[in-house]
Amino acid sequence: MALLLRHSRKLQRVRGVLDYERGSIARHFSASACSTTVKEDGVSSSSVHGDYGKKVGSSSIFHERLSGKGPTSKVSPREARGSYISKRMQISATGSNSLFSCGQVVSARQFSSGADLPAHEEIGMPSLSPTMTEGNIARWVKKEGDKVSPGEVLCEVETDKATVEMECMEEGYLAKIVCGDGAKEIKVGEVICITVEEEGDIEKFKDYKASSSASAAPPAESKPQSEAPEPKEEKKEMSKAPEPKATKTEESGDRLFSSPVARKLAEDNNVPLSSLKASVAKDTKKEASAAPGLGYVDLPNTQIRKVTANRLLQSKQTIPHYYLTVDSRVDKLIKLRSELNPLQDASGGKKISINDLVIKAAALALRKVPACNSSWMNDFIRQYHNVNINVAVQTEHGLFVPVVRDADKKGLATIADEVKQLALRARDNSLKPSEYEGGTFTVSNLGGPFGIKQFCAIVNPPQSAILAIGSAEKRVIPGAEGQFEVGSFMSATLSCDHRVIDGAIGAEWLKAFKGYIENPTTMLL
Repeated sequence: MALLLRHSRKLQRVRGVLDYERGSIARHFSASACSTTVKEDGVSSSSVHGDYGKKVGSSSIFHERLSGKGPTSKVSPREARGSYISKRMQISATGSNSLFSCGQVVSARQFSSGADLPAHEEIGMPSLSPTMTEGNIARWVKKEGDKVSPGEVLCEVETDKATVEMECMEEGYLAKIVCGDGAKEIKVGEVICITVEEEGDIEKFKDYKASSSASAAPPAESKPQSEAPEPKEEKKEMSKAPEPKATKTEESGDRLFSSPVARKLAEDNNVPLSSLKASVAKDTKKEASAAPGLGYVDLPNTQIRKVTANRLLQSKQTIPHYYLTVDSRVDKLIKLRSELNPLQDASGGKKISINDLVIKAAALALRKVPACNSSWMNDFIRQYHNVNINVAVQTEHGLFVPVVRDADKKGLATIADEVKQLALRARDNSLKPSEYEGGTFTVSNLGGPFGIKQFCAIVNPPQSAILAIGSAEKRVIPGAEGQFEVGSFMSATLSCDHRVIDGAIGAEWLKAFKGYIENPTTMLL
């Protein structure tokens, strides 16, 4: 064993590490890669990347020898004061610390990669909803130089669903706003601002510029230093390989895409491909500007409109829709509403609308036919115990669908109050994620506000059905012996995902819904 240790350099370094009783390994967060350092008898044995090779003396990694005589690296007061958090993470160490690979370490406050910048924290665009990949800055509540405390609102972020307030998590000062008011399409994780602990450090970040690609991208796995030069050489060779070919035009610098046949024909006729591309581009511009007498304005798309467009496109392309329509007589429904609203006025409550009664009837029908309260999950169908109804609300910002939770268990007065409050917040673009997520079924009503007789709505994934409500109209109803009467009828169309809801199940649900609409007093039982 002793002979093996004398002839193996790696094992000699491991023996040096094992002489320590315990060690603390900290990970520095920055735009450059992290470093892991162990000091042995005054000699630094480390795996260092980037600018950290110059900061071994100030590293917060320290070890204590059993004898107590070994050198110890001191932690600066700034690092020791509030710099560590209790969350533990996995890292992969290299070099002399390889026996600690995949060990648990305590993460430290983020430090700059530049030697002239003090300790600071880069705050990235948060993910404020499950489907959010990018967001916009609506406005900053705090200004550069302001003191911030935990729980205070930093800014308002426009997500794919609504505008959400972003709160501060730590105490400090807002040193730099990287993405100002109105900044759009900021990727999740991309740096939007910088905070510092000391007020005197604010001025040092006046000209600070964050590297969005470095902050948004996940950290790369560390590799042994002996393997590092090999991928660099491969990249250089790959970048040099395409140079002999004419792949860029001289005028615009755009990359030229052409098929092998086109390149062969160009070589045979001694015609440069770049000249052909330039002439095509000019012709295209002429055609675009040659349209006579067309005036237009380009309206930028909001986040909610872009996400709604993508989800609806995905729904129509991937969900096999079918539609079932039924007409329900609503005379009793209108009469019940006229009897309840005076009671609501006397108690100071919100007036009950036809749509509130429709929501209640749909929720009770889902409880009676739970197969329609389900989602397609590829390998199985998920059937929900809660009946949460999304209500489509049109605003100037786009289409919102706030949710009334457990609608089957709530009274009409409660539903009426919740729907009006949610619709108001939707129009103000101030809905919280908890107010529009978690729906199991959607109701869209274009009849009452717009007078649309009948329409087919698109299923809102991952739900399996949506109910489209048309306007009520009076019809003549033939009676016996030439007599007739006049009644009001409302059209309702159920759009179904055929993977989840078979035709007979959809018809059964519509039958239950029609029963509650035509006999509304049964909803009160």
